[in-house]
Amino acid sequence: MTVTTFDPRTALVVIDLQAGIIGMPAQPYTGAEVVTRTAELADAFRARDLPVVLVRVSFTADGADAVPGRTEASRPGGTRPEGWDLVVDELAGHPGDITVTKRNWGAFHGTDLDVQLRRRGVTQIVLTGIATSIGVESTARAAYEHGYNVTLATDAMSDMSHEAHRNSIERIFPRLGETGTTAELLELLAKSHD
Repeated sequence: MTVTTFDPRTALVVIDLQAGIIGMPAQPYTGAEVVTRTAELADAFRARDLPVVLVRVSFTADGADAVPGRTEASRPGGTRPEGWDLVVDELAGHPGDITVTKRNWGAFHGTDLDVQLRRRGVTQIVLTGIATSIGVESTARAAYEHGYNVTLATDAMSDMSHEAHRNSIERIFPRLGETGTTAELLELLAKSHD
């Protein structure tokens, strides 16, 4: 464990744990495993009156608000199924949670996430979600650039490939913040906020 502490106002920020994403193939953890671990963290944060932010990605039916630009990789096309962008039941339905809708990989650009956190005096965020090297890493980079202390729950996130996940965990995240498993974070949270 490299995570050392939680600030008095730490928020859990959950990336893209929604119906249309958690069922996709993921490595090294399944979407269900990521949801279970994230739900444990969310319950612990709520029990201590710490903010929980549920970030979801969504686009208009015609895709006009999707990020433009040329890429070498193909982009998903066509109509998405009804409800694909709904936060999973295991995390949804808590009136005190903050919901942020993004149109980009990262949760800061084009959203009110920074305003929501700063209004609550948040100085540190704990990140979970899918995909490690896309939405989670993009949000971690922006959080670091915005001056937040960043903590990453390494077993409460997963990716499309084990290699991409491992690259983020081993090479990128140590430069942006501290990492720990769900169990380690829960233990430290109990010590620092009870």
